[in-house]
Amino acid sequence: MPEQHTTVKCLVWDLDNTLWNGTLLESEEVLTAGAVRDVVRTLDARGILQSVSSRNDHDHAWARLEKLGLAEYFVLPKIGWGPKSESVRAIAEELNFALDTIAFIDDQPTERAEVEFHLPDVRTYTAEEVLSLPTRPEFSPATVTGDARRRREMYQAGFRRSAEREEHPGSDEEFLRSLGLELRIERAGAEDIARVEELTLRTSQMNATGVHYSDETLRSLVADERHEVLVVTLTDRFGPHGAVGVILVERHAAVWHLKLLATSCRVVSFGVGAALLRRLTDGAAAAGAHLAADFRRTDRNRMMEVAYRFAGFEERACPCLEPLTAVDGVQALHLEPTRQESPPHLRVLAPRLFSADAGVTEWSSAAR
Repeated sequence: MPEQHTTVKCLVWDLDNTLWNGTLLESEEVLTAGAVRDVVRTLDARGILQSVSSRNDHDHAWARLEKLGLAEYFVLPKIGWGPKSESVRAIAEELNFALDTIAFIDDQPTERAEVEFHLPDVRTYTAEEVLSLPTRPEFSPATVTGDARRRREMYQAGFRRSAEREEHPGSDEEFLRSLGLELRIERAGAEDIARVEELTLRTSQMNATGVHYSDETLRSLVADERHEVLVVTLTDRFGPHGAVGVILVERHAAVWHLKLLATSCRVVSFGVGAALLRRLTDGAAAAGAHLAADFRRTDRNRMMEVAYRFAGFEERACPCLEPLTAVDGVQALHLEPTRQESPPHLRVLAPRLFSADAGVTEWSSAAR
C-alpha cells in the first residue's frame, strides 16, 4: 500500500456487503445504511469522485443503485464478472488519474489482495472502515473549492460531451466550433487563491514545472505589481468545465518570465494550452518583450514540453534572460514573440497584462 500523504481523487466501491448490506443475487431488497449514504455524499461534496467495481449483472445492479437514489454519485461504473484489478485500472485510465490517487473498498480479503497484487499503488480498505473514511487525511483535502464541489457533475458533463464527439459526423474542428467554447483568463482575486493552489497540486501532465505554490506565496504574488497570477476557466454548451488552468508571469524590462503554466489534462483536446501560449505570445509581442518559460521535466509532463516546443520556445542564449534567477533543474526556454491570431474555435476573454485596466476583453484581430 502506498504512503498516505497523496489525496485520493477517486474511491472505487464494491457493492455487495460494502455499499449495501447483503448480496443482490440473493435478495432484491438490499439496502444502504444511512451512515454509508452520508459517507458517499460527504466525499462527493469534497470533490472526490466515486465509482463501482462489482461482481454483478450490470443492469440489475445499476437499477438497484437508481432505486436507492445513489446512481448519480458514481462515474464510470464497472459491473461485471472480470477481475476487479482490471476494472480499477480501467477507471483510473479513463479518468486519467495516477494509480496512487485511487482507493478501493471491498469486504472480501481475496478481492483486496487481487487488486493489491496487480495495482500496488492503489490504496485498499475493508468494508468495516467505510464510516472512518471521511476522517482520514487522504480523504480530507486541505481546501474544498466551488469547482471541487461540482467536480462529479463536470466529469459527467464531460462524458456526455465525449459521447457526442464520437457520434459527430463532421471533423474535429467542426465539432469544436459547435461547442460554443469560451475561454476566460482573469486575474486571481483573494477568493480564487484556493482554486489556483489546487490546480498547482492536481495538474501533472500539463504542468510546466511541477512546482507547488502555497496559499501564502500566491497571495504575496497577487499583491506584487511585477507579477500576474491568472486563473483560466472554460465553458461550453454542456456547461462549465470550471477552473482549468493557472498562469504565473513576472515582468522584467525586456522579458516576460512565464514561471508557471499548468492546465487540466481534461481540456487538452480543446486546444486550451496552445491558446494560452498564443495569447501570452501575442501580449508579449504587443509590449515589445521577449518570453522566457520555465520548464522542469518530470515523469509525467512530456506533453507540456511538446506544447512549448511546438509554440516555438527553444534553449537559446539571450541578454533578456540575465535578470532571471536560475533554479536547479529548471530550464529557461526562450521565444522572441510575433503577433498571434485568436484560435478560431475559441472565444477568448482576457485582461491586458501588466495594465491598470481590471477588465477583460475579447481577444481577436478586430480588437487590436
